[in-house]
Amino acid sequence: MTTDLPAFPANEPVLDTCNRLREIGPVVKVAYPGGVPAYLALSQKAAREIIAGDNKVFFRGPEHWPDLHNGSIPADWPLRAIVQGEHMSTTDGAQHRRLRGLIAKAFTPARVQALRPRVQAIIDELIDGVVAAGDGVDLVPTFTEALPMWVICELFGVPRSERADVRRWTTLLLSHTTPPEEAFATQKAYQGYLHELVQRKHKEPGEDLTSGLVHARDEGDKLTTDELVGVLWLMVLAGHETTVHMLGHAIVALSQNPEQLELAKAEDRWADVVEETLRYRHSVMWTSFRYAAEDVTVDGVLIPKGSAVGVSFQAAGQDPAVYGETVNEFDITRDQNGHPGFGFGPRFCVGAHLARLEGELALATLYRRLPELSLAIDPAEIPYSASFITIGPTSIPVNLGTVNS
Repeated sequence: MTTDLPAFPANEPVLDTCNRLREIGPVVKVAYPGGVPAYLALSQKAAREIIAGDNKVFFRGPEHWPDLHNGSIPADWPLRAIVQGEHMSTTDGAQHRRLRGLIAKAFTPARVQALRPRVQAIIDELIDGVVAAGDGVDLVPTFTEALPMWVICELFGVPRSERADVRRWTTLLLSHTTPPEEAFATQKAYQGYLHELVQRKHKEPGEDLTSGLVHARDEGDKLTTDELVGVLWLMVLAGHETTVHMLGHAIVALSQNPEQLELAKAEDRWADVVEETLRYRHSVMWTSFRYAAEDVTVDGVLIPKGSAVGVSFQAAGQDPAVYGETVNEFDITRDQNGHPGFGFGPRFCVGAHLARLEGELALATLYRRLPELSLAIDPAEIPYSASFITIGPTSIPVNLGTVNS
């Protein structure tokens, strides 16, 4: 049986759909938007088995998905722009290790910690803007979206005047409601911009990571311009999008669980807030596809060779088989039991340390400066992104209360 994933807007939130599907099985064959059949892993056990199979029984290269090339999937399927993009997420083995190696050294724990003063300065400036705006200010454009965009764009040398375009392209590419012609035009515009950025950094290099990658290419690291653009495509897009939504989910959850907020304040448990947010409402509803290189059984479900399978991190975090009766409760004292929120193995999220740093500093500072921060609308009225790929609040109006310096 194949079950449709919901279209947006939908009467049923996509997490509710995934939780309902898990009652059918830990891995379910679904019809993705556009009627494209593939599998969706919903249990934490299935997620772990699939991730552990990377470069063994599951591959990310789209050449391993026959339906993509035999006419079964329409040529104008909007998600082709992501599935077939040439970036680290669609490479395997030695090629993936080579590309990842060029960028991973910039995101080691030590290098990320060295960014702490700059990240804190950005947070302070943004919160000053929130305070100046006053009651009713929307925290998404002013804070939860602005912070990750500022940090990742500064790291890669994207000027302030060009960041709004990057954010707009990201939103369009990750929304499956984007019409096909607009999705492909967006991909072309984004890639064209990155090619231009590379040319600019070649002529006028700076201290940013893009300049470093250009130097690596020019010094004979056998990195082609297309590969360089592919690295930038993924790092700039994924390097802010998931953190945007993680911050939004955390603020909403804390507003609904004041006792957890008070505990976080009293005991400086912001790291635990980040981890529980990753478990409770992960930003990633669906990972880009992996493809079965052979018939493989995952959590007791057979996935035939050549099938595409996505992993729902948000559904895995809501697995009652792992978290029991309290699965729907936001509890920062919970034993996380190694949630797969950043993955593991060869595809462990290269930006995990930076995302954690941003989350901990942002939330600690926000609630220190604004200890009485509260939602200005009913939580049920908060709008969420029209996507089953990455999901988070798109507007969080708040009242400030007492303001500390």
